[in-house]
Amino acid sequence: MEHRIVGPGPYRATRLWNETVELFRTKMPLRKHRCRFKSYERCFTAAEAVDWLHELLRRSQNFGPEVTRKQTVQLLKKFLKNHVIEDIKGKWGQEDFEDNRHLYRFPPSSPLRPYPKRPPYQKDVIKFPEWDDPLPGTSQENIPVRPVVMNSEMWYKRHSIAIGEVPACRLVHRRQLTEANVEELWKTMTLSYLQKILGLDSLEEVLDVNLVNSKFIIHNVYSVSNQGVVILDDKSKELPHWVLSAMKCLANWPNCSDLKQPMYLGFEKDVFKTIADYYGHLKEPLLTFHLFDAFVSVLGLLQKEKMAIEAFQVCCLLLPPENRRKLQLLMRMMARICLNKEMPPLCDGFGTRTLMVQTFSHCILCSKDEVDLDDLLAARLVTFLMDNYQEILKVPLALQTSIEERVAHLRRVQFQKSYPEVYQERFPTPESEALLFPEKPKAKPQLLMWTLKNPFQPFQRTRSFRM
Repeated sequence: MEHRIVGPGPYRATRLWNETVELFRTKMPLRKHRCRFKSYERCFTAAEAVDWLHELLRRSQNFGPEVTRKQTVQLLKKFLKNHVIEDIKGKWGQEDFEDNRHLYRFPPSSPLRPYPKRPPYQKDVIKFPEWDDPLPGTSQENIPVRPVVMNSEMWYKRHSIAIGEVPACRLVHRRQLTEANVEELWKTMTLSYLQKILGLDSLEEVLDVNLVNSKFIIHNVYSVSNQGVVILDDKSKELPHWVLSAMKCLANWPNCSDLKQPMYLGFEKDVFKTIADYYGHLKEPLLTFHLFDAFVSVLGLLQKEKMAIEAFQVCCLLLPPENRRKLQLLMRMMARICLNKEMPPLCDGFGTRTLMVQTFSHCILCSKDEVDLDDLLAARLVTFLMDNYQEILKVPLALQTSIEERVAHLRRVQFQKSYPEVYQERFPTPESEALLFPEKPKAKPQLLMWTLKNPFQPFQRTRSFRM
């Protein structure tokens, strides 16, 4: 009773759904049950299904031990809605699944989910901008030529030079590294880095490259505070002051210096509800709709923790700065609440960690289209985020260094082409370096090691034997 590990790649949510349905149909124990003086063969009760499926999900490395019984019931409701199971009378779709003794069975056909047919995001391989790429509208054929009217004297002067001594003239355009070139370089190298970590031949069907904004990447790398939190240029996109004060209150509990009103019994629960209501009413999840497939694909790397953290770092760089800032502040608050031993219980039915995951998972990750494993995938991601948020929300240093070195190289090439003499003075070639810094004569080899280990012995007189 084990899940196969579903790795990164397109349609990972659909592959997980089909894997779970197939395991449930083939491994779920079936037996004879009696209900209202009738006996039914090869069926199971709702409670038995919850017990078995809950254990399967908790043991699965695709979902993890954080799966709750409530989430399992929600998944079985979706199974009933999609005719994976039906009640003992053959009803499905409109019936509500509850954790009780009601009898269910499997329909004759296996309703595996087909892979969605949608146009691929990008068919071409990611291409880096090069110096040799022609600028738009600068081909030799498009160069306008003004007709020249010449008299006989001018014609004689022009053609008096022997043919072959004058080289053919061509229009040369000086290529400059513009801001748009730098932004495109950040985008292409970041996407290539993510593609390499995921081990995919292409990001097709995982990410819509056209929706990736290079300005977001650069802002998330450089416009940060000393604590690593993104600083927004547009202050209107900041968190409302009352939400930020409420988050600081719970993060620093019980030392709430910002709040002037007196506290009362259950005050911390009301503050938490205020924060949850704000994040729950966001128009779009913090990880955005168009990055859903990318983040779900990275979840397939959780067995390789270091690679998963690196992939999440890159994906979080693609977020709008306001989303990244809200995510950073939210994850810091959640982690501090979970580690705070002085925090009273915020919910009677759940532990603090489980409450954090269930409350904020949907506002962090969800799909625009209905995906049946949304809740489980979001809970898995938020759990991993809480445990590694300090590393995940850092700027990947290796990526930043490689891009900066590439930009510096292109600028040196531009400078060399524009000012070759100055470049030669500032950046000498190996030949000119040899003239400026001639080779030093090699030092003579020192005494052999054995002479140091065995110093000269004092002279001793020996007998001479005469014949």
